[in-house]
Amino acid sequence: MSVAVSGMRSAKGQVLACLTTRADAFPDCSKDPQARKLTVTASEDLHLDFGRVPAGRYAVSLIHDENGNGKLDTSLMIPREGYGFSRDAAVRFGPPSFSRAAVDIGGENVRLAIHMRYLL
Repeated sequence: MSVAVSGMRSAKGQVLACLTTRADAFPDCSKDPQARKLTVTASEDLHLDFGRVPAGRYAVSLIHDENGNGKLDTSLMIPREGYGFSRDAAVRFGPPSFSRAAVDIGGENVRLAIHMRYLL
């Protein structure tokens, strides 16, 4: 499974990516020891490769960690750094639900596209 990321506002920092099958672990994957996590250097033309994944229902979340501190920085609970989700799931008063971001994978190699969003 691979992800093409568009809309990066800069090549500063890193991108933190999470791929999970568990709704209770979305979007940060901290509750899923089986989640696949990637940390890659940010670039304006970014492609992520999660490798081959078994058939199932997955959701991807991304953070553009511009200052490299390993987390999404916020100001009054508003993200100060970029974020994105599979299916380009919309954000309304918090991250989307797993079901809004989830995609079904049948075992074949899938390419997703995620647009990075910035509020501040």
